[in-house]
Amino acid sequence: MAESALVEKARRWVVENYPYNREHLLRALEWIDHLAPDSSEAVRLATLTHDMERAFPGPDSPVMASLDDPVYERLHSERSARIVTEWLTSEGAGEQLTREVAALIVAHEVGGTLEADLVQAADRLSFLETNIDLFLGFVQSGRFSIDDVRTKFEHSYHRIRVPDARALALPLYERADARLASLAARAHGGDGELAAGSTSRHEEAKVREGSRA
Repeated sequence: MAESALVEKARRWVVENYPYNREHLLRALEWIDHLAPDSSEAVRLATLTHDMERAFPGPDSPVMASLDDPVYERLHSERSARIVTEWLTSEGAGEQLTREVAALIVAHEVGGTLEADLVQAADRLSFLETNIDLFLGFVQSGRFSIDDVRTKFEHSYHRIRVPDARALALPLYERADARLASLAARAHGGDGELAAGSTSRHEEAKVREGSRA
């Protein structure tokens, strides 16, 4: 399908400003094409931009207490919605479209409506496809423990509310879980530090870098 001019502008905005994890957002939009090729412009824009607050860190950036932190998820979603609203307004987007996109971004962690569930499903599918190496690296660096990351992978799969998306996510989740188990087994074969988690480095990393997970 032909993409709207605004979605193309949003794609460039993401690519230019979010090198840290832009592939996740770009791939999420591709998953929307697979799940709902006739989805609305609001769904497409929200899917493409739902994490953009992380591209613009500031004093109001939320800090993550853990990988399973609902307060962080809410603050992250709300801040992304504010930043995307400002960008859409600067691009001359209509008020109704802007409100719809913001509402979908606010809901992208939890879903709740048909359209919000699509955004959430595309986000989770893309996460399980593009971010596994990133999170295995967090374990290896001591930023998060194996149990932390296992819980993150589990929640990413089990939260998906769209049945077709959950079926597509299952092999991605199983592959991610198997890779994490392999990493845990190697850790047990060494000094065990990775399997147990390094508490001091873990806590320090959560404070220093939590908002960029």
